[in-house]
Amino acid sequence: MRITIIYDNTAYRENLKSDWGFACLVEAESTPKILFDTGANGAILFSNMKQLGIEPASIEIVFISHFHYDHTGGLSSFLNANSNVDVYVPNSFRGVRGARNVIYVTDWREIYKNVFSTGELSGIEQSMVVKTEKGLVVIDGCSHPGVDKILQVAENFGKVYALVGGLHGFDDFKLLEKIQFVCPTHCTQHIREIRNLYPEKFIEGGVGKVIEI
Repeated sequence: MRITIIYDNTAYRENLKSDWGFACLVEAESTPKILFDTGANGAILFSNMKQLGIEPASIEIVFISHFHYDHTGGLSSFLNANSNVDVYVPNSFRGVRGARNVIYVTDWREIYKNVFSTGELSGIEQSMVVKTEKGLVVIDGCSHPGVDKILQVAENFGKVYALVGGLHGFDDFKLLEKIQFVCPTHCTQHIREIRNLYPEKFIEGGVGKVIEI
């Protein structure tokens, strides 16, 4: 599978724009293209997508982790450009208009073959779990429910192989011992500590970074 970071606090490539927020494109075998979150600003989202050669019309599913503006700010702009998508949102997030279908998620569910939602955890956030031949790839928005809780739910689907996304104040670093790769992005407060503790597992994030698993 491939994850392309479209929106992040830092830029991996100089020709791309960084901003507070997160979005990435998820491409897995035999699944449609999935936009995970939409960043804070539609203009920046589209600018980066254009530079990365990502056509909005090629995306069939939008997965929103939680309702905070830095993950949903570009959603209306995206739906104005491509309304032919299914949008999966936590049950607490209302007001989405202009999509083909809006699916409100409460409990864990399979949203496509080998692609799962953890369900809305702690009443605020869902994470995505993608099953690959190497194991599970977990993609987080901000990890508000706690990385431990997210991983615990994900492990119902198999063994976690990689963790990508915002981890906020996560500091229970021992949880990463059993994971092969971690790419901390966006709101993660302890990126330096994770890199120093696990240099062999660490993947640098930033807009334009492509992670192939």
